[in-house]
Amino acid sequence: MLNSIKKYLKKAKEEVSREYSIHSSDQPLDYSYNELPKIWTGVDLDGTLAYYDRMSSYDEVGEPVPAMLVLVKKMINNGIRVKIFTARVQDPEQLPIIRKWLKDNGLPELEITNIKDYNMRMLYDDRCIQVERNTGRLIVDN
Repeated sequence: MLNSIKKYLKKAKEEVSREYSIHSSDQPLDYSYNELPKIWTGVDLDGTLAYYDRMSSYDEVGEPVPAMLVLVKKMINNGIRVKIFTARVQDPEQLPIIRKWLKDNGLPELEITNIKDYNMRMLYDDRCIQVERNTGRLIVDN
């Protein structure tokens, strides 16, 4: 187990040093890897970045949600570090499925996680209810 923790920490350190960029759709994608800030934004996969309903299967990821795909690409182009935040990652067999979906939809090989840390700035998720910091007051649309 200690070896797997060391391996994870090494991969996380490598991930921190990457920078992703996406160019306009009429140009070929060119990803450059430079130093990144540690702050990151999480984007849920099923139901947020990709369509998901009761008929969906975990054997594949649904079609992209256009508005979220555009938003994620914009964040990446603006230098925001994005991680795919999904429960699927607890099953190692899901990783190649997710990575293929990212590639097929013009996204770089983003880090995939289900763990929050102190560097997570924001989370886009279809299951969240925002709570005002330090008050417990729910922030909901009327």
